[in-house]
Amino acid sequence: MNDQEAIREFDSAVNMTATQISDWLETDESKKVGYKEGEDSESVGHKSGKKIIRILNKNQDEYSDADLKHIHKVVGYIHRHLAQKPDGDVTDTNWRYSLMNWGHDPKK
Repeated sequence: MNDQEAIREFDSAVNMTATQISDWLETDESKKVGYKEGEDSESVGHKSGKKIIRILNKNQDEYSDADLKHIHKVVGYIHRHLAQKPDGDVTDTNWRYSLMNWGHDPKK
């Protein structure tokens, strides 16, 4: 996938606004889910949410190489995670909370 395709996918897959993600990242549910590397108390997804907010607050022509790399990572994560949807109501599940850390609310 080239950068332009990834940006289109990112714009489609990230269905939360920067403000919605920011508010979500402050919740206990957001902070309790996700993989934590080493001694780090913040999950990979939580850190990703902060990067996504910065990307959403930029114009496309301001994207750095690091932004584009993260856009590709976000698109891949959301697509993989959506393929693992559990049965039943997902409203109060770690699966949904993890996706929301990455800017996608499957209940939207």
